[in-house]
Amino acid sequence: MTEVLRRGRASLAFSFFAQGAAFALLVTRIPAIQDRYGVSDALLPAFLAAVPVLAGAGSVATERLVRRFRPSGVLRWSQPVVLLALVGVGAGDGMAVLGLSLAVFGLAVGALDASMNMLGVSLQRAYGRSIMLSFHASYSLGGIVGASLAWAGAHWELALWVSYLPVVAVLVPAVLVGSRWYVDGVGADSAHSGGPREAGDAGRGDGAGVVFKLLLPLCLVMAFAYIGDSTVSNWSAKYLQDVLGSSEQLATVPYNVYMVTTLVGRAIGDFGVRRFGAVAVVRGGTVVAAAGFAVVAGAPGAWVGMLGFTCVGLGLCVLVPQTFAAAGRLFPGASDAAVARLNIFNYVGFLVGSPLVGSLGDVWSYRGAMLVPMVLVLVTLVYARSFAAQPDRYGGAYERPRTADVGRGSNGL
Repeated sequence: MTEVLRRGRASLAFSFFAQGAAFALLVTRIPAIQDRYGVSDALLPAFLAAVPVLAGAGSVATERLVRRFRPSGVLRWSQPVVLLALVGVGAGDGMAVLGLSLAVFGLAVGALDASMNMLGVSLQRAYGRSIMLSFHASYSLGGIVGASLAWAGAHWELALWVSYLPVVAVLVPAVLVGSRWYVDGVGADSAHSGGPREAGDAGRGDGAGVVFKLLLPLCLVMAFAYIGDSTVSNWSAKYLQDVLGSSEQLATVPYNVYMVTTLVGRAIGDFGVRRFGAVAVVRGGTVVAAAGFAVVAGAPGAWVGMLGFTCVGLGLCVLVPQTFAAAGRLFPGASDAAVARLNIFNYVGFLVGSPLVGSLGDVWSYRGAMLVPMVLVLVTLVYARSFAAQPDRYGGAYERPRTADVGRGSNGL
């Protein structure tokens, strides 16, 4: 069993990495995609909004799919579809092909995100200690690699399909081979083929046990975290250049620093959860992220603004993985359904964040607009108790502080 869990953890981490790389390759080349297809500035927001909307639909569909098929099966086939859709975006020759490719990408990425986090939650349950942040650290690493490859493609003025095809040609067979070791189920005592569920585990995909009133605080935390994330992704460069007077070159740095600090924070975050507990880590991350936005809003110059965005990355990086983990703890008998529903608010935050900050910046000021995600992120403090361990549901050793000797019964994993 120990070796099965290790292989399952490594294969799932690689899936997170591949998804991070694929998403970065798409979003960092949006200007090139716009130029290739002649998408107007007026039409571009519609194309960009369609992806998270369809991803939300894909997440809803996944909740239903996993009632019949294991999450590993959904992940096994959705990930290659996402990667192939990326090639379609780069190789198409008309607006219709672009629209179709983005639609397929959106639907598949919703299923992919939901099923990946379902498997992460069940593996964490099997380990008996926090490992969820390590999966999202792999995603951040993939995002850094994907963004770097996108930069290389832009620097060498490569056609989009030339940039995308080699990456996809490597990742598709790699994720298919890795999918052999995915691990499903609470017990996680064997690797499964992703076929139909057995009668004994069908309840894990049934949403009847999910009480939305209990899930709602986590949904709000997820949405607010992604509003903060999309603020950095979409507005950090413009803010540094237009508000803080940085050079165009320096304005590209904050997002890269943000990604690196996200990777670092997630790489060490699981140790913090094991030592201090999930509630303390979430509260600490919330305070650091809010302080970062406050520094950005009041920054007298570009370097102080970069310091603020760095703090935002270190704080926000722990919230999303811990929110998925908390949903699994709240609804151990219906964790797949809880994760699928929670995942929808990932896309809600992404949809709301960028236009919210942009609109406030236009009608008010961009400094003032940066205070809005700060306030929303601080709401997490109100709901921090939702991240507490549930000893009556999981047993006293699950994600407890080290004083409870977490993980000593986990065969050294």
